[in-house]
Amino acid sequence: MLLCILISCSFAFGQTATTSLRGVVKDPSGALVPNATVTVLDKSIDKTYTATTNASGAYEFPQIAPAKYLITVTAQGLGTQSKTAELLVNQPASIDFKLSMEANQVTVDVSASAQTLNTTDASMGNSVGSEMIQSLPMDGRDPVSLLAMQPGVLFLGEGGGNSASGNQENTDSRQGAVSGSRSDQGNITLDGLDDNDQVNGYAFTGVLRSTLDSTEEFRVTTSNGTADAGRSSGAQVSLITKKGTNKFHGAAYEYYRPTNTVSNS
Repeated sequence: MLLCILISCSFAFGQTATTSLRGVVKDPSGALVPNATVTVLDKSIDKTYTATTNASGAYEFPQIAPAKYLITVTAQGLGTQSKTAELLVNQPASIDFKLSMEANQVTVDVSASAQTLNTTDASMGNSVGSEMIQSLPMDGRDPVSLLAMQPGVLFLGEGGGNSASGNQENTDSRQGAVSGSRSDQGNITLDGLDDNDQVNGYAFTGVLRSTLDSTEEFRVTTSNGTADAGRSSGAQVSLITKKGTNKFHGAAYEYYRPTNTVSNS
């Protein structure tokens, strides 16, 4: 029994939620640049990935951890160019480079909004970053509730059901239905691991509760999921927890709800 547990743990640690990055490198005339070196740096943990462009001037990082990166391209006889971009989970990014003849280094900031147009596959959905999770008000501080804001999602609201407890989530299978699929056909993963509630199977509830302070970002694929998506036909929700960095971070909050400003019920 102990051996089986240890083996399963080794497989669990190997599963992570990733994204991908690709692009094309060209010179000032528009010609493709082969054998250019592409370096991707995550400054928060000082982790570096390196790739080389092929004969068609294309580079690719098929699996890379979601983070904000500094992407630098160097080629012999051409100037060095860098771009900063935030790569979101399960959202393929395409970033092209056009190097200059000058021997100086140019840094360009690629906004996250420029990457929301996915031209790599046919999957549809939205990624929600840390800034949006922290800024939007939500009841219960559960970031998965933002699934209700996605197009194609049917959210009937909390409570008001036909059961004795008044919980509509327990009585209506349409609660959390995405693109016509029932709520129990959703798939939730946390850092690449199965987070589905096998008993109830609600689209808005994982078996392990996620909080605002622990969630870095998440991606909701509402339809046309790729082969690496989950086990079912409904929404594919990929949650990413905050990773450790080279700096100390913390959070503190307080809820104050005075009774003298609340109406009588």
